Amino acid sequence: MDIRIWDLVMKLSIYSLKNILFQGEASLLNCKTIMGEITVLNNHEPLITVLSAGVIRIKAASPAGEASLAQNGREQFFPIKSGFLEVKSDNEVRCIIEQ
Repeated sequence: MDIRIWDLVMKLSIYSLKNILFQGEASLLNCKTIMGEITVLNNHEPLITVLSAGVIRIKAASPAGEASLAQNGREQFFPIKSGFLEVKSDNEVRCIIEQ
């Protein structure tokens, strides 16, 4: 069985009150919640939680597969004051944040 990097990603959207900060495929989302720090990977259990002040870290994924491994895993950081995190059962993750 072949496992490709593209099979290990989730749909991720990060919204602020004024614009869309990120919308695409990601392999990892790390953030601080009121219960502590969590890392969300693909096929995470459904979850809704409140985000605490800190930094959201994501690893963006590239749909091109093997040819663009160098760009796969590019990290992005978003400082936040607060927000909400929703992990849906269809491998989709949404963050609504205040910066």
